Amino acid sequence: MQVISKQMAGETMESLDRTDREILALLQQEGRLSGAEVGRRVGLSQPAASARILRLEKSGVITGYRAVVDPVALGLNIHAVVRLRTTHAQLARALEVAAATPEVTSTVRVTGEDCLIFDVHCPQAGRLEEVVDSLARFGPVTTALVLRGYGTKPLTGAGPGA
Repeated sequence: MQVISKQMAGETMESLDRTDREILALLQQEGRLSGAEVGRRVGLSQPAASARILRLEKSGVITGYRAVVDPVALGLNIHAVVRLRTTHAQLARALEVAAATPEVTSTVRVTGEDCLIFDVHCPQAGRLEEVVDSLARFGPVTTALVLRGYGTKPLTGAGPGA
């Protein structure tokens, strides 16, 4: 899931009211809901709900819609988290390799000892080894196999004072 920054195109999380946050939660769980159904669930008319959704899209809070696919259903039975510690000089090239590797499904740049964290889905251990080796050219890697994922929660901007 993409992380939404606190400020995108002039819209801040603080400017979102409870209804906006409810709409965001609904659409993150069920992105194919119609404006009429969103309105019904949050207590608005279809035109009012659709106008709010359009405003959230135009302001950059909603950045797109996508299908969520089960990797195991595609034969990608191995899920690993790979951490890379690299140098600033190697960072751009490591990001290019990760972007060109289909098994790398997400990349996050982090602070601390590691520089990058990759989510990797592979059909078998041999392919995971190849992916890890391709990333290890840029520095030490640590690989952890994922035993079970627990999903994600909707990002609504609700926090202290919300």
